[in-house]
Amino acid sequence: MIGKTNAWRVLQTLRDYFEHDAFRDGQEKVVCALLEGRSALAIFPTGGGKSICYQLPAILLDGLTLVVSPLIALMRDQVDALVRKGISAARLDSTLDADQVRQVYEKLEEGKLKLLYIAPERFANETFRQRLKCLRIQLVAIDEAHCISEWGHNFRPDYLKLAKICRQLKVPRVLALTATATPKVAKDIRKQFRIAATDHVQLSFHRENLDLRVTPCTAAERKFLLLGKLRSMDGPAVVYVTRQETAEEVATFLTKNGLSAQAYHAGLLPEFRANAQSAFMAGETRIIVATIAFGMGIDKSDIRAVFHYNLPKSLENYTQEIGRAGRDGKSALCEMLACGDDVTVLENFIHSDMPSARALGNLLDRVLRLGPIFDVSPYDLSTICDIRSTVISTVMTYLEIDGIIEATGVFYATYRVKLLRSQEQILAGRSVAEKKFIKQILDAGTMKRWWLYFYPSILAEEFRIPREKIVTAIHSLQSAGDIILEVSGIRNGYRIRQKEFNLKEITAELVERFQSREQADLMRLNHVLDLSSHRGCLTNYLTKHFGENLEAPCGHCDRCRGVPAKKIKRPKPRGATDAELQAVKELNEEKHAALATPRQLARFLCGMSSPAANRAKLSRHSSFGLLAELPFTEVLVISEAVS
Repeated sequence: MIGKTNAWRVLQTLRDYFEHDAFRDGQEKVVCALLEGRSALAIFPTGGGKSICYQLPAILLDGLTLVVSPLIALMRDQVDALVRKGISAARLDSTLDADQVRQVYEKLEEGKLKLLYIAPERFANETFRQRLKCLRIQLVAIDEAHCISEWGHNFRPDYLKLAKICRQLKVPRVLALTATATPKVAKDIRKQFRIAATDHVQLSFHRENLDLRVTPCTAAERKFLLLGKLRSMDGPAVVYVTRQETAEEVATFLTKNGLSAQAYHAGLLPEFRANAQSAFMAGETRIIVATIAFGMGIDKSDIRAVFHYNLPKSLENYTQEIGRAGRDGKSALCEMLACGDDVTVLENFIHSDMPSARALGNLLDRVLRLGPIFDVSPYDLSTICDIRSTVISTVMTYLEIDGIIEATGVFYATYRVKLLRSQEQILAGRSVAEKKFIKQILDAGTMKRWWLYFYPSILAEEFRIPREKIVTAIHSLQSAGDIILEVSGIRNGYRIRQKEFNLKEITAELVERFQSREQADLMRLNHVLDLSSHRGCLTNYLTKHFGENLEAPCGHCDRCRGVPAKKIKRPKPRGATDAELQAVKELNEEKHAALATPRQLARFLCGMSSPAANRAKLSRHSSFGLLAELPFTEVLVISEAVS
C-alpha cells in the first residue's frame, strides 16, 4: 500500500524502533493515510496495536506529534517505553514540577521532541495554546476518541473542543483512535475531524479465544456462584463491580474462602491502588476485584477470566473490559453474572447525574454575571450548586462550544511556601530591581505557623502587574532551593465572548441536552439487558452493535453451545413501608440545606452521594440509602410529597 519510494524507509523504521518485520492488520492502511497527509479513524479492539499507528508516522514526519490521552499513568508508561527505544518523547501533566515543565518547553522550542503526550484539559490553558501556535505540529493523535462524541459511552467534555482546537492550530492531519465506537459514534468523529469514509479503518471485534457466557442469578447466590467458578479455573482473573464498597466486600469474601484477591477502586489511597495493581501484574495476587477505575493501560497478557459481578453500564464498557482477557491469544473466559437487582442501581446512577433546571439556572446565573473576565473554582461551584464536578465541566464546555465564553487558563489560587533560608540570604547576589520585587512579594505573604501564604491573583491586582510575573518569581525561588512550595485551590479562568445572552434560553437548551444524554444512557443499559435474552450467537450480537455482522455463529459462546437464553428478571417492585415513609418525613423536618430540594432528597435516599451532602458529612446519616432498592423516579415522587 505504501509507495515504493517510502516503503523501505517505513519498514526499516518499524524494524529498528519497534522490532516488527511486518504490520499487523489495519496498521499499514492507517500509517499510509497519515504519511500521505490525510486524517484517519482507527477502531481497533483492545490490544490491536493502535499506538504504532501514530508513533511510527511521528518518527518519520518532520515536526511534532501531539498525543491526547485521558490517563496520566498510561502517558507515563508510553513515554518511558518510547525513550527506552531512543525516540524523543515527553509528557505534560499535573505530576511534573516547575523545573520538569520548563525542560519540556525548552525541548519543544528547540525542536527536539517528536511526541508530546498531554491530557485534553491541557488545551484549557491559553498560554499553552499560544505556545503551540509557534510549533510545527504535523499530527494530533487522539486516544479514546469515542469520548469526543456525545453518543459515546464515556463522554468527557474537554474532548468536545478538540476538533475546533485542531482547526485553529491548522493541524494537517488527525488520527482518532478507539477500541469501542458504534457506527453512530464513528460517523460523528469522522464529521468533526473531516475524515473520509475510506480512511475509516475498523478491525473485527470478534475475538476467537474469548468464551462469552451470561449466567442469570439472584443477589443471594451470586457470591458463592463466583467463588465456585474461580475455584474451578486457574490463572489471573478480574472481577468487575459497580460500587467501591462491593469491591471491598467481594475481595474480603474471596480471601476468607482461601483465594488470593485484592480490591481496587478510586476510593483507595494512591499507594494502595498502586500496590494492588503491582501485585496483580507480578502474579502475587491472582484476583483483582475492581470498579471501572481498573483497566486502562493495563497490559497483562495472561488474564484467563473476566467476570462481571455487576452488570456493565453499556456494551461499550463490557467490550472494553472483556478485551483485557486472553491478550496472549490463549482461551479466556468472559462471564457476566446477570442479576436483576443491579438494574435499579444503575438506572438510579443515571437519573441522579441529571441536574435539575433550577440547579442549572443557578449555576449559569453565578458564572455569567461575574464580569467580562472571571475565574471560578470547579469544587466551589460543585458544592454551592450541588452539581457533580463532571457535570460542571460539561456545562462550561457547552458554553465554550456555543461561543458564549472562552477558556483562558487553569491556575492555583493559593501558594504556600516554607523559607529554607533567611530573607537576607535569599536576596543576596540578586540585582537591585530583582531584590526589590522579591522582597515585595515575600513581605506581602501571610504567615501561618511556619508557612507563608500567597494569593497571586489578589497580589496581581494590588501590584498592578501580570499574575504570571508573581508566579514565575515564586517558582524561581523554588528552583534556587530557597523555599519549599505547595499549591492548592484549582481555578479555571474564562472571558465572556457574547455581550448579550438570554439565561432562560441557555438553561432550557442545557436541560434538553442533559435529558438527551440521560435517555441515551438508559438505552445503553437496555442493550446490556438484551444480551442475556438474545437467542442467537452472543458474539454476533456484540459485534453487530459495532456495525459488524459475522458470517457464521462464533461457536464459542453460551448460545452456540446450546445454553438457552434467559431474560434478566428484575425483583418485584415494592413500595416504601410506613416506617420508611416516617423516616423520610423526619429527615425532611431536620431541614438540611444539602437536602433542600426534592431531587437532592431523592438522590440521598437512593444512596447517591452529592457534593453538598458530602460537604455536610451526611453520608453517615441513618437514612442515607434508605430507599436504594426503589427506582429513583418513585423515590422522587415520595420526596416531592414530603417537601
